[in-house]
Formats: sequence, C-alpha cells, structure tokens
Amino acid sequence: MIILGLDPSLSCTGWGVIRAEGSRISHIANGQVKTDSKTPIAARLTQLHAAIAEVIALHTPDRAAAEEIFANKNAQSTIKLAQARGAVIAACGGAGLEVREHAARLVKKAVVGTGGAEKAQVQAMLKVLLPGVQLAGADAADALAVAIADANLG
Repeated sequence: MIILGLDPSLSCTGWGVIRAEGSRISHIANGQVKTDSKTPIAARLTQLHAAIAEVIALHTPDRAAAEEIFANKNAQSTIKLAQARGAVIAACGGAGLEVREHAARLVKKAVVGTGGAEKAQVQAMLKVLLPGVQLAGADAADALAVAIADANLG
C-alpha cells in the first residue's frame, strides 16, 4: 500500500509518500510546494493542484490522507487554508484516490504517542520510523506524519 500524506497550505503545501506493508513502513519521497504570496490566488491554487497531480502521477499512491481542517482565529486564514486544501484534494479526486482525513491531535498521537506533541518531537520520531529520511522541511514532515498515522489507523 502506497500512501500519500498531505499538509495543505496556501503558502507551502507539504507532501510525503510512504509504503506500508503490514506494520512495516518505508519512505518513498517527500517535498513541499511553495507559492508566492504576490501571485494571484487563482494561479497559486492552480500551482498547488498541478504539483500534487504530478506527485500522484510519479508515485502512483493507492490512497491519500490529509489533516482535518481546523479553524484559525483569523477567518481569512481559515478560508485560504480551505481553498488550498480544496485544490490539493481535487488533484487526488482527479486521480481517483480516496482521501482519508485525520485530526491533527490523532496524527501526533499515532506517530509520537501523545496528541500534544511538538513539531520537533514529530520530526525526531520520523527519523526513528524512517531511518535515513531527508526531510524537505517542516511541512513535508507533517505530511509524512499524516501518511504514517493513516497507515497505523488502517
């Protein structure tokens, strides 16, 4: 089973691909798609969609997983997150992928053992679970955590 984990964001969407064979997991690839805040939103959403569609075509995952959306204190930030998430999930839908959703606390608990884990703890655990992994950045690490959680949660 190849799983694509996603950490959608308008400014920088993280992605991570793992292989899950029973309880064994292995790293395939990870990366980040950054967009320029000076670019019109439609172009940024198109860029996210195209980049994730390319990742899907290259790695042919069996399914995808993303964190559930959360509401920010700033409504505009929540709207932008929702738009980015929609573009990324549409790329998955266009490829016929099932997209599973997991709460951020559940992802942290599945990877670290506690839902209140800090980003540094998640990244440290990724290096234990995926020996030799070179993380493309914090957003890619979060996406790998989502993929691992999805594998563990079945």
